[in-house]
Amino acid sequence: MSYADMLQDTLEHIDANLCGELSLERLASRVTFSPYHFSRVFHFNIGYTVMDYVRRRRLAFAASELSGGGKVIDIALNYGFETHSGFSKAFRRCYGCSPETYRIHAHARKPELPSLSHMKKYLSGGIVMEPKIISRPAFKIAGYSIRTTNEDGKNNTEIPAFWGRYVHDGRCEKMHKETFLKNHAEYGACFAMDANGEFTYAIGCEPRDGCAIPAGYEVFDIPAAAYAVFTTPPSDEAGFSAGIQGTWAFIFNEWFPKSGYEYAEGCADFELYDERSMGDSGKTCDVYIPVAKKG
Repeated sequence: MSYADMLQDTLEHIDANLCGELSLERLASRVTFSPYHFSRVFHFNIGYTVMDYVRRRRLAFAASELSGGGKVIDIALNYGFETHSGFSKAFRRCYGCSPETYRIHAHARKPELPSLSHMKKYLSGGIVMEPKIISRPAFKIAGYSIRTTNEDGKNNTEIPAFWGRYVHDGRCEKMHKETFLKNHAEYGACFAMDANGEFTYAIGCEPRDGCAIPAGYEVFDIPAAAYAVFTTPPSDEAGFSAGIQGTWAFIFNEWFPKSGYEYAEGCADFELYDERSMGDSGKTCDVYIPVAKKG
């Protein structure tokens, strides 16, 4: 068996036994290599140490189950993590955010069967987009909000429905006639989750400094933060939503694990819809993710 065949067989064996006992010694013995030699061959070709790859693969499957709404602790135990905190720490190291934050924003399909040839291509590059890293001072938005939860994926239906009501029940038109607005760019902001798994999602615009805000509007404080700012790919109206969802998936599934950054907890992330989001073609928006360098 060639090294390539051996490694491909090992990758498939790992996937088939993620919920069982996997160790460097067992995997090396299976292909009749010494642990040292096996670890060197594996790392050179795959780009990770053996057990780091196993851990990342377990987390990738766990991420797909998070998207399906399972309980975090049940998912953690299924993939060999003994505690919620241990799973959360490992998940944050890999994906740059907590499992709860990932569940709000990202959706992961069940990972495909690993391919050694594809993996080598993937490890050589493949970055879809690079963000700008900026610092932004604290600011406010005024508008409307809902409380929602990621339990059973409710946020994935309740937030789009909230946007639909906002656009069609007169609130959008009313707000954009107000004189307190700094401009007409709209924010869709997601605030920190509470202990019950609920969080606030707000739609609003920036008010002019010192301007009185009429009754009927809520005011939200966006803390100062460093942000990774991603611009969604240009699309027509039909593809705009899919482009935004694809950008979120790229951020949490592709960019964070390689970036050296992690999600800065206690801040707000948001989408910014300005004049580039208007019209029937070439529509884009910016996604702002609060980040901190991994310590």
